[in-house]
Amino acid sequence: MNNILHFIITGGTIDSYYDPISGNTLPNVHSTIPLFIPILKLYENCKYTEVFMKDSRDIKLTDRKKLLKATKQSKAQKIIITHGSYTIAETAKYLKQNLEKNSKVIVLVCSMIPLTGIAPTDAGFNLGYAVAKTQDLNSGIYVCINGRVFMPEEVTKILAEGRFDSIYKK
Repeated sequence: MNNILHFIITGGTIDSYYDPISGNTLPNVHSTIPLFIPILKLYENCKYTEVFMKDSRDIKLTDRKKLLKATKQSKAQKIIITHGSYTIAETAKYLKQNLEKNSKVIVLVCSMIPLTGIAPTDAGFNLGYAVAKTQDLNSGIYVCINGRVFMPEEVTKILAEGRFDSIYKK
C-alpha cells in the first residue's frame, strides 16, 4: 500500500463553484479533484473518498468524526485531505488529538480560489505542493498551503492577506 495516495475529500472553496446570483462560492455536488489529479501524471496510484461536500464553516463534530473514521480506515500511508480554509486548522487539530499512534503522512490542503471556473487559482499549486510534501514528510498531520508546511497547532488564516501563516512568527 506504499504506492497509494489517498485523497479524502470534504468540499471547501478548493472544490466549489462561483454562484453569480449570491456572489459566493458554493461547494460542488461532487468533487472535481478526481478529474484534476490524473492530469498531473503522478507515479502513485490515487484513490478518492468523498466524505462530504461542505463549506468548512458548516462542518460539525459529526462531520469531523466521519473524516476521522475515513482516515483511520484508509490503508494508504499517504493521505491528502481537501478542506475549506475557514476551519482547516480546527480539523487538523481534531485529527491530531484523535489519531493515536498515527504512522501515516496526512496533509490537509485548501485554497482561496476554486480549482475550476475561476482563473488564475491557487488550487492546482496547493494540491501539487501537498502531493510533493507527502513524499518527504515524516508521519504526522500537516497543513500545506501557500508553499509552506504548518503544524496543526500553529496554522492560522489571515483573511486580510488571503493566505495562511504561523502564529509563531519566525
